[in-house]
Amino acid sequence: MATMESLIGLVNRIQRACTVLGDHGGEGSLWEALPSVAVVGGQSSGKSSVLESVVGRDFLPRGSGIVTRRPLVLQLHKTDAGTEYAEFLHAPRKKLTDFAAVRKEIQDETDRITGKSKQISNVPIHLSIYSPHVVNLTLIDLPGLTKVAVEDQPESIVQDIENMVRSYVEKPNCIILAISPANQDIATSDAIKLGREVDPAGERTFGVLTKLDLMDKGTNALDVLEGRSYRLQHPWVGIVNRSQADINKNVDMIAARRKEQEYFATSPDYGHLAHKMGSEYLAKLLSQHLESVIRARIPSIIALINKTISELDAELDWLGRPIGVDSGAQLYTILEMCRAFDRIFKEHLDGGRPGGDRIYGVFDNQLPAALKKLPFDRHLSLHNVRKVISEADGYQPHLIAPEQGYRRLIDSSLSYFKGPAEASVDAVHFVLKDLVRKSIGETEELKRFPTLQADISAAANEALERFRDDSRKTVLRLVDMEASYLTVEFFRKLSHEPEKGSNPTSTPATDRYGDNHLRKIGSNVSAYVGMVYDTLKNTIPKAIVHSQVREAKRSLLNHFYAQVGSREKKQLGAMLDEDPTLMEKRDAIAKRLQLYTSARDEIDSVAWK
Repeated sequence: MATMESLIGLVNRIQRACTVLGDHGGEGSLWEALPSVAVVGGQSSGKSSVLESVVGRDFLPRGSGIVTRRPLVLQLHKTDAGTEYAEFLHAPRKKLTDFAAVRKEIQDETDRITGKSKQISNVPIHLSIYSPHVVNLTLIDLPGLTKVAVEDQPESIVQDIENMVRSYVEKPNCIILAISPANQDIATSDAIKLGREVDPAGERTFGVLTKLDLMDKGTNALDVLEGRSYRLQHPWVGIVNRSQADINKNVDMIAARRKEQEYFATSPDYGHLAHKMGSEYLAKLLSQHLESVIRARIPSIIALINKTISELDAELDWLGRPIGVDSGAQLYTILEMCRAFDRIFKEHLDGGRPGGDRIYGVFDNQLPAALKKLPFDRHLSLHNVRKVISEADGYQPHLIAPEQGYRRLIDSSLSYFKGPAEASVDAVHFVLKDLVRKSIGETEELKRFPTLQADISAAANEALERFRDDSRKTVLRLVDMEASYLTVEFFRKLSHEPEKGSNPTSTPATDRYGDNHLRKIGSNVSAYVGMVYDTLKNTIPKAIVHSQVREAKRSLLNHFYAQVGSREKKQLGAMLDEDPTLMEKRDAIAKRLQLYTSARDEIDSVAWK
């Protein structure tokens, strides 16, 4: 079985680690799940003196009125030997061996938040004391309960203090150390009254009776100490603090403890209870009870820890795990991010995510609509055909068929196809660019790396520009191919078809510029252009998909991969430069995760031995 000190000492260390990480408040936190002792009492009840007696050191501020104006979370750590020292959370690694300096620091830190007035604050001061003369405990010294506001205090101060104290003692894991002076009626004790409200069964309340030596002669507090006046589940403990004369003479706490023991041992009223009285007994009693409470609650504490570990793991997965510092790990991370982006980009193209269908819309709607709007009617009008044919003949009219005129009409007509072809290339390009933008935004792993996001976006868009240039050249080449070599069979078929309304006896020379002949030429060219239209309507999409879409799927980041592979560690690190806020959040979560994992392992290792 684990010793009392080892289990409580472990809890103390965990609580301090929680405090350092800021994980010491709020429902469901590990700090809230671990038991601690709240010291409650009215002003001038001897509350601070009890704490000093337990610690064995004179270290708390003294004075009249409200002296404790902020909660003091006091963690006692038992050491095997060595120098006693204190350490504040707000001044880590500053070990104070002069306890007068500890008192001054408590006062200064209180004034820093509340000013030098009598105001109070619920922001706690965290103090750890390491000593071979203490037991492992976490005590919370709270402002003394009061019934009236004094000078410089708001009227609400009475309720403010009670609300603050209540916020601690109403928690089910809080052990209440209710301090009451023996020279006052126990029925009027502020601490007992509050304890009864939040712990009516008295299961969490320990009663402490101070100032036994200041009672009127001939009176005693046996009715209280023996549980007849007010019964609690736990025994009452009597304390005799240092007198003001002892304080003025700087009588140390070790001597004061001996004096206290002598008082009870020689007292005719309390001698039979001497073994259950005094500050040393109180500290051991609290420590034993705390150990039993911790042991009873280990299953629920472990369950909370496991639940929190799962939540922290999930949050860390969502934020992304820390990256190794060597260049290999950095390069691997970058490539993994690239692959994640590339996978989402392909899903958009292949239909797993929306967006790829817009490319088909370019081919099925935009391209045919643009082709139908081409001005062939105007270009092949009677007037323009006559003009082109006559210009093509030059000074010598054509003999049989105006071949040069035909070619000029066809060439100039086919050149109109270049506009819709290039427009289709650009339309697909803009769809691909938009899909890159969306894919980067949808790649969760990339969100933590804004610099890498920008680098991938730039590299992908550069690649898309290259693909667009290649695609533009390809579709223009398709149009040029149609113009560079005409389909002869088309015109051979036309030569065997007689012209409607023609005079068989007329000669080509007399009708070569006649309206009917020119209309026939325009009709023939229009028919040929229609044939090319049907061809390009199918081949332009093929060329665009081959040159742009397929390449985007196959090699969008190939150039980027080659560049990244040749970069130095410093450059790779710069690419993985994260948002500082995100880095701080991940670091905090990682530390909390480490804390909870270590706490679970340590509690498991000592609790059941």
